[in-house]
Amino acid sequence: MISIGNTVPDVTCEAYLPDGRIEAVSLAHYRGKWLVLFFWPLDFTFVCPTEIRAYSDLSHDFDVSGAVLLGASVDSAHAHRAWVRQGLGAVRFPMLGDVSRALAQGFGVLAESGVAVRATFIINPEGRVVSVAANDLNVGRSARETLRLLHALQSGELTACEWQPGEAFVAAA
Repeated sequence: MISIGNTVPDVTCEAYLPDGRIEAVSLAHYRGKWLVLFFWPLDFTFVCPTEIRAYSDLSHDFDVSGAVLLGASVDSAHAHRAWVRQGLGAVRFPMLGDVSRALAQGFGVLAESGVAVRATFIINPEGRVVSVAANDLNVGRSARETLRLLHALQSGELTACEWQPGEAFVAAA
C-alpha cells in the first residue's frame, strides 16, 4: 500500500460525474489541491452504498474545505452510472471506474479477490499522501472522521485525539 509521504501515481480513469457525463479524469489534474480519494470494493453491494451516501452527504463540506473528493472501485464508469440510476441515487462527487485496476494497484489496495479494499487517502496539494486508512471488506468507514482528519492536516498544527475544527491546538513544549 502506498505510504505516508509517497507521491500519488499519475493514473487516468473514466469517471461518472455528478452531472451524468462520463469523461477521463487524471489524478495529475488535481495537483495544487487537497484530494480525498476513497476506494470501495464493488458497486451493487451492501456496505458500499452506506459509505458512498455518507461521503456524498458531506461533499459540500469537503468542497468548502478546499478539497476535491473522488471515489473509486474496480467497476466501470458505466456500471457506476447504472448503479446511480438503479437505486443508489445521486452522488455529488466523481466516481472513478478502475476496470484496468491500475488505480487500485498504484495505491496498493487491490485485494487477492480482484477488488479494492476499503481504503481512504488524503493527499496534499504537492501530490503527497498525508493520511492512509484501510479496512477489511466487511467494515465501513466514517466520512466524518475523514473530514476531521482533512481539517487537522490542513491546519498544519499539532492536534489532539478527537480534535475538532475551532478547538485549541496542542502547544509544543
